[in-house]
Amino acid sequence: MSDVRRTDAVLLLVALVWGSSYLSAQTATAALPVLLVLFARYGLSAVACLGLVVSGRRGSRRWTRAELRAGLPLGVTQAAVLLVETYGVAHTSAANAGLIISLTIVLTPLLDRGGRHGSLPVSFFAATAVCVLAVGLLMSGNGFHAPRIGDLLMLGAAVIRAGHVALVGRFTTGRAIRPLQLTTVQTLVGTALFLPAAALDLPTLVHADPATWAQLVYLALFCSVFAFLAQTWAVQRTSASRASLLLGTEPVWAVAVGVALGGDRFTPLTGIGAALMVAGTYWGQAVERAHRGTPDLSPTSSHGPADTLSKDPECPSTTTLTTT
Repeated sequence: MSDVRRTDAVLLLVALVWGSSYLSAQTATAALPVLLVLFARYGLSAVACLGLVVSGRRGSRRWTRAELRAGLPLGVTQAAVLLVETYGVAHTSAANAGLIISLTIVLTPLLDRGGRHGSLPVSFFAATAVCVLAVGLLMSGNGFHAPRIGDLLMLGAAVIRAGHVALVGRFTTGRAIRPLQLTTVQTLVGTALFLPAAALDLPTLVHADPATWAQLVYLALFCSVFAFLAQTWAVQRTSASRASLLLGTEPVWAVAVGVALGGDRFTPLTGIGAALMVAGTYWGQAVERAHRGTPDLSPTSSHGPADTLSKDPECPSTTTLTTT
């Protein structure tokens, strides 16, 4: 498998895991307060990440300044995404939550200014338009209704997530930043942010039933630790816009999980919407890959090669590729 296909496969797996997260989050928030669920999710994630760091090679345990500088703001934006998203899913259906959040695929290219080949072509936005149409069909296939507070919160989460994905690309691409160390910083930031708000409800968490704990562990280990690590690893090897397209298949998985486990209905419109989502995503991938592979025609390129090798001051043994 080529590096491009491997990266795409990882992002699709992240989309599948996140698509399944809405039903888990909805189940957990039905038993526990939202802020307590978020604290438990981050706390368990932080413990798992710290365990992986400690069990690693001795030289890999230290955080560099670059990892801390990136991890702190990304931890805040990631916590904001999950805060708005979890409140949203608590007030709408799991399927609708997965569908609305997929609008990130349209918003991310508008916020992603890290590209070196100018604006994306019109065909890329045509592909995202197909994906938006797919979202509409998927939503109507499960019973379209007037927007509720949960739907509006999910729309806000889509905006914040688009900004977060763009920032991940901006802070990590071309830098010697390790996904595990970056993810650990993000989980520690989220734990610290949600602890004060959840402190009074901690006794409730202790007495939660096994089924609720199973949902919390799944949200922490798979939807957070694995997904955050995989997303950072993949975005470092592709563009934020391409990543957003692949992660945009999330509603297909959300609908599939909703139909299989949540009792949602699968209708012809649902099937057409899912097919259009896959087609639009594949089209957008091809357009973005061709666009990224074209020569850089920016003014910088007229003065010589744009790519230069530089040493990372925090990792003297690591040579990184930076673009001037």
